[in-house]
Amino acid sequence: MGKVAAVIKVMPDSPELDLDELRDRLETSLPEGAKINSVETEDVAFGLVALLPTVIVPDDAGGTEAVEEAFSTVDGVESVSVVEVGRI
Repeated sequence: MGKVAAVIKVMPDSPELDLDELRDRLETSLPEGAKINSVETEDVAFGLVALLPTVIVPDDAGGTEAVEEAFSTVDGVESVSVVEVGRI
């Protein structure tokens, strides 16, 4: 079984949200077998900054769905969307 790297755009619900704390909450919410490889940021508008974690997940049924669901339940997350997916 291989692995897949997915860049997932996580929009916070407020520009005042501490992005380091949000990153920590995202990391602890990950399903078993998934890990965050790196995190970049993207300025959106009016002080709002999105997190773009690159998540490594096993290449099996469901793909990134479990990670997307986990991220969407994290306190402070407005929306979650997959930006890019590729095999490692």
